[in-house]
Amino acid sequence: MDIKWLKTFVIGAKYENFRQASEELFLTQPAITKHIQRLEQLLHVKLFERDGKNIYLSSAGHSFLPFAKELLKKYEQGLGEFESWKQGYNRKLTIATAPQIASSFLPPIVRQYVEEFPKIEIIINVVSSYEVGEEVSTGKADIGLSRISPIQANIHCEKIHEDNVVLVAPFGAIEHEEEVLKKYRVMTHNHPEYWDELLLDIKNNYPFVRTMNVNQMEITKRFIEHGLGVSYLPYSLVKQEIDINKFIAVKNDKINQLTSSTYVVTKVQTDEVINFYQVLKEAF
Repeated sequence: MDIKWLKTFVIGAKYENFRQASEELFLTQPAITKHIQRLEQLLHVKLFERDGKNIYLSSAGHSFLPFAKELLKKYEQGLGEFESWKQGYNRKLTIATAPQIASSFLPPIVRQYVEEFPKIEIIINVVSSYEVGEEVSTGKADIGLSRISPIQANIHCEKIHEDNVVLVAPFGAIEHEEEVLKKYRVMTHNHPEYWDELLLDIKNNYPFVRTMNVNQMEITKRFIEHGLGVSYLPYSLVKQEIDINKFIAVKNDKINQLTSSTYVVTKVQTDEVINFYQVLKEAF
């Protein structure tokens, strides 16, 4: 059995449309038809019924589909494991991380880890903080790094770090909270934890403030760089830009000081997880 026939069948079943299947697989429609015919000949069944130009799965096709999906999954998993073996890896660690963590302090931690454990393959899945708990809970990730405490009951969560939240403005701006908030729009909701409380505090003290919802921190930083606004961001995320005089941190006057927390999420305490957690603790 040719693995290409199985893939063609699964994608064909997904759309019940050979034209759409051909677009996804980058094959011609005659090639799609040929793959299906070869598979049907091998299995001695009709996998699709045809009604004019329309096609749909036969009862045999419905019955065979879960087997085909499982065979493809095993094949792709086996290839991945073999590729890891060829590269010299003998173990794997999958990390689910929030984007702002991935772009700030995670790179040097991963570097330290791979230097200490060079035969462990590292896979980084960047997801929202709201998804980190689910990734670890379902086994898709071995360890998670999140800006919020997850809700899943079958995992362990520990706060590993607290970071001051600072008002960040373009370099050269007046370093006074009220003047900065008069001049610039405040970009909000780029962090999952503190904005509801913070925005209420801002509006209570500075009712004239104008806001702009920008829900990604990296985009927020780019907008600040171009003078489009200011925002309250975790210090670790903007430390480099402050050090090289791209941004300034404006001292709080009326706004209460807030912190941004980093949580480590685990489920199974493998050696890989324990060692990575130790590297994390040493970094903080």
